[in-house]
Amino acid sequence: MAFMKLLGMLVVFMMIVGIAPDVKAAIDCNSIGAKLVTCINYVQNGGDISKPCCDGVAAVRNAAVTAPDRQQTCRCLQQVASQLPGIKPDNAATLPDKCGVQIPFAISGSTDCSKVK
Repeated sequence: MAFMKLLGMLVVFMMIVGIAPDVKAAIDCNSIGAKLVTCINYVQNGGDISKPCCDGVAAVRNAAVTAPDRQQTCRCLQQVASQLPGIKPDNAATLPDKCGVQIPFAISGSTDCSKVK
């Protein structure tokens, strides 16, 4: 039963990230979603963060090498956080720090992604 619930959330997550605006960047929301799918439990419920989740956070950070890539990553994260049911903003915001990964913007709905450098 829990597996089916997780599978259903994954399908919703992938549908949401697939509707991101087209921006000239090497990053697309589907790739971000695939890298961060193992973080859904943490951003919804808190608790322990899995190594695969932190590996995904690091992979997203490492893939976003240009300012347009980082801006697109920011937009994708905001879109997912606003549309995936049950996401707790504080959990999403603390994810990079808890994984020991530095990103150049706050994961927040109030971050102006166009100003990310």
